Amino acid sequence: MLSTEEGRLLVKTARQAIETYIKKGKSTPAPKVPPKLKEPYGVFVTLTKHDELRGCIGHPMPTMPLIDAVIDSAVSSAARDPRFSPVEPDELSEIEVEVSVLSKPEPLKAKNPSDYPSLIVIGRDGLIVERGGYAGLLLPQVPVEWGWDAEEFLSHACMKAGLTLDAWLDKNTRVQKFSAQVFREKKPGGEIGERKLVEKNT
Repeated sequence: MLSTEEGRLLVKTARQAIETYIKKGKSTPAPKVPPKLKEPYGVFVTLTKHDELRGCIGHPMPTMPLIDAVIDSAVSSAARDPRFSPVEPDELSEIEVEVSVLSKPEPLKAKNPSDYPSLIVIGRDGLIVERGGYAGLLLPQVPVEWGWDAEEFLSHACMKAGLTLDAWLDKNTRVQKFSAQVFREKKPGGEIGERKLVEKNT
């Protein structure tokens, strides 16, 4: 678990990386950080504008130091998300930055895939679905924002992977879950706090 202060540092670093890249076209060097933020973690940086998604890219697996992964994900979310045009300088004052630090994914274990929904807690778990070279990831906050139950969450994760909605019922589909600690700006460039999601079984 990261402290609130460590989370704030990650969000501030993400914003600085975005502003430096968008305004100057170059990357920002990693700041001096506590040892915890140099450990490898999976992470996603999410950008919203007036409560609408504006970019979201990250590193699902803990393959690089967290602070470096945050900087890379922040720049990619702002400038390389294929779903959106790059963020413009005049948008920066309207965009809120959110950083989700991920736990290591673990497979859902059940005798039958139809039991997967009972293993998922909405608000706590994120999902990764993989099959045949296709993969999709949805963060824990997504089903909360959309009001999905566990089956809907599984189906949308499959859709994110480019698979059929019921692909999670196929034993050849690999389904993993993970948790996330989420830190975000309460307003663009403003106060930063930890986002607490409501956990519920469905």
